[in-house]
Parts: sequence; C-alpha cells; structure tokens
Amino acid sequence: MQSIKDRVSEQEWQTRVDLAACYRLVAQYGWDDLVFTHITAKIHGADNQFLINPYGMMFEEITASSLVKIDRDGNKLDTNNPYSINPAGFVIHSAIHAARTDAKCVLHLHTPNGVAVSAQKHGLLPISQQSIFVLSSLAYHGYEGVALNDDEKPRLVQDLGDKTFFMLRNHGLLTVGQSIADAFLAMYLFETSCMIQIRAQAGGGELISIAPPILVGAQMQAAAVTKGLGGQLAWPGLLRKLDRLDTGYKT
Repeated sequence: MQSIKDRVSEQEWQTRVDLAACYRLVAQYGWDDLVFTHITAKIHGADNQFLINPYGMMFEEITASSLVKIDRDGNKLDTNNPYSINPAGFVIHSAIHAARTDAKCVLHLHTPNGVAVSAQKHGLLPISQQSIFVLSSLAYHGYEGVALNDDEKPRLVQDLGDKTFFMLRNHGLLTVGQSIADAFLAMYLFETSCMIQIRAQAGGGELISIAPPILVGAQMQAAAVTKGLGGQLAWPGLLRKLDRLDTGYKT
C-alpha cells in the first residue's frame, strides 16, 4: 500500500508506526498464529478511533499505512483501505477498550505455551521470577466459544477488572497497556512465564513454588526493575532490533 503519512496527524502516524512495529515483533518472536490474532491501539486524541490489523495480512507484512482505522463498533473509517477486519477479534478488544480508559493497547495471542497453560486447571503457577510479576495482576475468563457474540462482553469486562494480564481459558493470552510498549512488555513476561511452566512440567520433577509473601511485593519489584518506565525502557532497543532486520513497518 502507498504511504498515508501525509494524510493523518502526527499522533496517529506515530501510533501506526508503533503498532506496526509491535505486529512485526510478535512475528519475530514466533508468537503469531498466521492471521488470526489481534493487537489494537487507541489513536491519541480520538476516543472512538482504533487501529487493528488488516484481516488476511501476515504480521510480518503489516505496515503503518496498512493498519485499518475503525470505530468502537468495528466500523471501518478508512475508505481507501481495501482490507476488512476480523469481527471475532474485535468483540474482545472493543469490550476492553470501552470499559478501560487506561487500555490504550490490547494485545491478544494464541501462543502454544499460553494456550497450554490456559487449559490447565490451576492456570499459571508461581514457579519463576517472571511469573510473580504476572500473578500480581492476573485475571481469568472461561471459554465461551469463538468470540462472536456481544453478550459475552460484560463477562469479559467483569472478569478482567483492573488487571493487566488476562488468561482466556482454552484460548490464549491477553495484555492491556497504557501504551503499545507496555502491552508488549507485559506479553513478553506472560508468554515467557507460560513457556517456563510448560518446560518445567515436561522435566517431570517436583516443582518448587515461590512463597506467597514474595508474590505480595511483586508489583513494587517490577516497578523497581523497570525504573517505573514500564515497557518504555525496553521499547527503543526493540525498535533498534527491528530496524536492523527490516524498516518496512514504517511505511
């Protein structure tokens, strides 16, 4: 697609570049599921405008200009964009964006590690340093089939509450962030925690759980590790990594 940089505001273009980078990074880390998951971002200064992936485009192909602008109901606002969106994906995202003003970005994946842990009765276990950060702000939602029905939205919102990490039972992982960078870093911790759990369980030995008192202070520890900057601390380095591979996401 031709660049639309000169047809949108500076704020929207920056959001488009960051979101396209996020899609490319998800593909780079091997977390994508062909074309079937979504990352959405609210456009700065536009309460009812969001960006989502063009349905049918691989994550490694997504560019800033190809992202589709939609409203809260999933209606396309880009008349020149030839792509449609996946309605099932936006049911989940629209519910969270509408209920959480702090949810500037919603990142949802179907990673094998995440789905595997979501299918376990006890969910994520406190067995790694990464897991304590996730467990300090984790919620669960029971599986209700492919997310096509709007009547599931209130239950999604109620189950998520004010948490950052959301495990969709038998389905996958979801994170919310006040920025695209925050949502990505949260997903990195979430997916890594699940991967460690699956590998530890595969080892067959008895697992050592982290003591509950340590879990209590996990959020403060996370803030100390990131210097209170959240995903912003790692994001510039991730963009440099991406730029060394391919700068096409910026077009």
